[in-house]
Amino acid sequence: MSPDHLTRCAWAESDPLMRAYHDGEWGVPQRDARMLWEMLMLEGFQAGLSWLTVLRKRDAFRAAFAGFDPAKVARFGEQDVARLMADPGIIRASGKIRATIRGAQIFCEMAERGEDFSEFCWSFTQGEPIRNAGEDWIASSPLSTIIAKDLRRRGFKFVGPTIVYAWMQAVGIVNDHAGGCFRRDEV
Repeated sequence: MSPDHLTRCAWAESDPLMRAYHDGEWGVPQRDARMLWEMLMLEGFQAGLSWLTVLRKRDAFRAAFAGFDPAKVARFGEQDVARLMADPGIIRASGKIRATIRGAQIFCEMAERGEDFSEFCWSFTQGEPIRNAGEDWIASSPLSTIIAKDLRRRGFKFVGPTIVYAWMQAVGIVNDHAGGCFRRDEV
């Protein structure tokens, strides 16, 4: 069956970029610590906007934030904040930019203490994806509330329960592909 004739989650049908993201990335269990952090930061930038906006700017974000290398981003200073605020390729929100820099510092602090960010992320589900029924769409969950609280305790910003739940879906901690979606059983 051609990719254009597959049954997908309804949200992925609106745009070719969304379809490609859905088909190749969304909901696939991600174990790479750097990528988990990148996706958490991008979900924070998405707050108040559409995910399509972030997807369209993702390459620019990666260029602006040194490939989302936490060690590099953790060293960003005020000149970098000014540079990022002037970059039309990204979402220019001072609070979100500063939260990403602080998030990189926290990621590095965790690593210095011997905490692996991937192990931390997956510890809430004992390393296994949660497979929901694929019928009801929810914006947050009791688990996303717990994870959000832990992230905020560590100093992360833009990590409320709704953002965290969207991130959990994106990185495959939760499998929320719709019941009839061709990706549901693949991930």
